[in-house]
Amino acid sequence: MSPMERSRSTRGNDWLKERLSDPERATEVAKIRAGMAEEDRIYAMNLATVRKAGQLTQEELAKRLGVGQDAVSRTEHREDMLLSTLRNYLHAAGAVDVAITMTVGGRRVELDIDAP
Repeated sequence: MSPMERSRSTRGNDWLKERLSDPERATEVAKIRAGMAEEDRIYAMNLATVRKAGQLTQEELAKRLGVGQDAVSRTEHREDMLLSTLRNYLHAAGAVDVAITMTVGGRRVELDIDAP
């Protein structure tokens, strides 16, 4: 790391420490971080739930994907991923007619992730 990068990093760390020295702000940041951790847990649980619904262990799913069990575990705990990774995971778990549903501008929209 160059002296300039260290200087920026130190300033950034000092800036963050200064902001978090305010108890009200620190409490708010802690709440946000806890919420983010909960969202990560729910997301991981949902992928694992799909796998379990297919009555598969991580090892069995890994064999279907041609990867190691550790890769399945990392996928189930990943914060974000490519749609192709998600599609492959879901199909290997036995999912069919895979789509993502959302509401946009008050309208229900379905994204078929199998569509070319």
